[in-house]
Formats: sequence, C-alpha cells, structure tokens
Amino acid sequence: MSTEVRVPTLGESVTEATVATWFKKPGDAVVVDEMLCELETDKVTVEVPAPAAGTMAEIVAAEGETVGVDALLATISAGGEATAAPAAAAPAPAAAADTGATTDVMVPTLGESVTEATVSTWFKKVGDTVAQDEMLCELETDKVSVEVPAPAAGVLSEILAPEGATVDATAKLAVIGGSAAAPAAAPAAAPAASGAKDVEDAPSAKKIMAEKGIDPASVQGSGRDGRVMKEDVMAAVASAAAVPAAAAAPAAPRAPVPADDAAREERVKMTRLRQTIAKRLKDSQNTAAMLTTYNEVDMSASMALRKEYKDLFEKKHGARLGFMSFFTKACCHALKEVPEVNAEIDGTDIVYKKFVHMGIAAGTPTGLVVPVIRDADQMSFAEIEKAIAEKGKRARDGKLSMAEMQGGTFTISNGGVYGSLMSSPILNPPQSGILGMHKIQDRPVVIDGQIVIRPMMYLALSYDHRIVDGKGAVTFLVRVKEALEDPRRLLMDL
Repeated sequence: MSTEVRVPTLGESVTEATVATWFKKPGDAVVVDEMLCELETDKVTVEVPAPAAGTMAEIVAAEGETVGVDALLATISAGGEATAAPAAAAPAPAAAADTGATTDVMVPTLGESVTEATVSTWFKKVGDTVAQDEMLCELETDKVSVEVPAPAAGVLSEILAPEGATVDATAKLAVIGGSAAAPAAAPAAAPAASGAKDVEDAPSAKKIMAEKGIDPASVQGSGRDGRVMKEDVMAAVASAAAVPAAAAAPAAPRAPVPADDAAREERVKMTRLRQTIAKRLKDSQNTAAMLTTYNEVDMSASMALRKEYKDLFEKKHGARLGFMSFFTKACCHALKEVPEVNAEIDGTDIVYKKFVHMGIAAGTPTGLVVPVIRDADQMSFAEIEKAIAEKGKRARDGKLSMAEMQGGTFTISNGGVYGSLMSSPILNPPQSGILGMHKIQDRPVVIDGQIVIRPMMYLALSYDHRIVDGKGAVTFLVRVKEALEDPRRLLMDL
C-alpha cells in the first residue's frame, strides 16, 4: 500500500509551481508532516509535508520540473518497518561513535579544470547534529557556488576549513562523528537551552541570508513552525534597505580618512567570482586589440512579427517569444558570412569554428556569468527561447555547472534590460566578437525623405582587430541589422 504526495493548493490564480528542492530521496524514512520538498511559484515558496509515515518510494517530479495543482509529486510506501524506521534509525550515529567510527566531509567534484575553491559559508557549527544529505557548507569557485551535503548522519565534531579558507579539490573540510545522546536528545534540548528553532529554514532562504550576511535570528519566519522562507528574507532585505544602515566598523586605514567618513564605510572581501571577472576582463583588455563599431537598427518589423505571433508561439511551444531569439538567429546568420568573428587565436594559428556556441551574458546577484547555448545555429526559435529561459534561471539560482559556461564561440550582451542606451562591451576571451544590445527607444529618423518616429536600438560590436578587419566587423553588424529589420531574410537564408 502506498500514499500519494500531491501538489497542494497554491493560492488564488496560481496554477503551477516549480519543484525547487527535495529534502528526501527514495529509500529515506519519513514521518507524518515531515518536510518532503519545496515548491516555488511566481510569488511564494510552498512547503510540502508528508501526508503519512513510511518510506519514500518514488519521486515523480524532479527538481526543476514545473507541476500543476494536484499533480503527483511522489509516493510513500507504508508498512511496519517503514513506520518504525525513523525511531530505529536514530541510534545509528551513536553506534558509529561507540566503535570510534567517523566520516570525513571532502570537497565535492568542482568541475573540469577547477582545482580550488573558497569556503564561503558554514551552515553548521561544531557540536551540531546533522542528518544525512543536510547542507553543511557552501564553496565558491571561479564560476559557481557548490553546496556540500552531509555524507552521513551524526554530530559535526570538527571543522578543518573555516569560512574564507581556500581549499584544493581533494581537501578534507570537516569530520562527522557520533554521539549516543545527540541524535535523540539534541533536537529537543537545543531550543530550550539556546532559544534556537527546531525546524530547518528553507535552503533558498539560508543561501540568501548567507550571501547578504543576515543573522537568521533577526528574520521572522512565516513558514510552518516558524520556518524562514525565501520571501521572509527578501522582505527583511527590503526593510533594511529602507532604513539608514548601521554604522560599520572603520575600514582598515588606506589613507587619512575623517572619523565620520570612516564610520560610514564598509569593507567587504571580493568573492572568488568577482575576482575572476575582474581578472578576465583586464586580461581581455591587455591581450586583444579590441575595437568597437556601432550601428542602429529599426526594430519595427521584429516587434510587429513578435506581437503578431507571440500568443500562438507560446501556446504551441510553451515558451515566451522574446527578442533574444531574433538576435541569436541574426548573429548566427551573420557569422556564416563573416567567419572570422566566430574564430579565435591559438598561438600563431587562427581557429575557425564551423559551429556557433552562443554565450548569453546574464547578470546575477553574485556577478556576471555567460552560460553557453551549444549549436545555436542548428536550433529553432522555440529551442533558442527555451534554452535561454532555462539557462537564465539556473544562472540566477547559482546552479550553472562549469561545463555550461565553457566553449562559447561568440557572445551577446543585453544591457538594454537595465536601460543602457549605448555601451562598448568587453570581449569574452578567447572569443573575437561580442554583440552589445541596448534599450529600444522611440526616436525620429528620416525614411524616404520623411521624418518619422521609429523604435530604434543602438548595436555595438566589439571585436579583436588581430583577427577581424574593419570591413568584416562592419559587414557583420550590417547583416545583423538587415536581418532584424526584415526578419523574413532569416527564413530565406538571405
């Protein structure tokens, strides 16, 4: 006999949600009302408790999947052994301690060519009881954040790499031991002794609190049993921004600074991601013979085509029709005619790419990342839009892998979403070209001798003059302009 776990009521007018995090995996014992997973809707985070005790049998909707109201999420198998499992399993850490056994917490796989990381946040301290797969700490590499789960249940007996420490890919981070009393007594006794909560805050909430340096005790939780949710943290951040910041400790002296000014300064160490961004951008300026050429495009035709078909497009493909697919298609078309913009220098050789792995620059709370859409030149409008949406969400959530940000041959950067009217984008080495999109703005232009108002956008192509000559750069930008001003050219390969 099994019990179904289904999507609960999500709220008025909310018809679907995304599975954000599973706290249990198949084979795990669960008790009634124990938290199984977390769903995210457009507005709130929804917790899904276990409707019955037993053993997690099957997870039907994996993390990242979109589900509707009452959709089947998982099944729980019942039975005497399963129901008793939580109670029977509790002494396991004690048994490990009795035999002197410990479990090492090692640095997980960081990704291809990544050899070290920085410990950014510990979610547990020495002496804390931990459950298997519970989040212990977070590491930062040059590109992504890596979460480290507990490999076994027990008590965190030692932390070998404190926050701020740099560790290599084979380093030991901590040690988990056992305690006869800790697994059973600690959860019940800890709140009474220290005033701590006996429920876990939402992982997404803990991540934001760690990034913003917010004390969890200062955030009022609205979830079950006072659990702090993502929206609680965001409300706390917004509230803090509205109030003048408390005086920070004086920064380390770098020059004579008036006492009043020093009290209003804050010194924050750059994250590894920000350090890497700074280094790569400066390396790009130092290495490439970078030059930028500009043009402008009348977006009337592309906007009209999008307006005419966006509803039908979304209904058929399940993806919104934006302008990024138009620009991606236009660039792929232009790169075929001007292949040097899609090439790179390797020593004394020029390597021409006969494919387009399109990088789409995305701003995130922790810095700029460039996820890559592979073989974009072989994709349809719908495939491009779906890929951009999926990569963008993973970028904002900090879940992009190293592999997803490597191998790009050309990049598009859209500063227009922030209101930029004109800019000169910096190359993403070893690529030799990057297209900068900007804000669409109604401007007067002369067409057939008449002054008319049209939605115009400035385009900027930064290129490596070591490979790309001025003629090739201008030709590329003109081809992009022509394709956007008459999107039918893309369908006819003109």
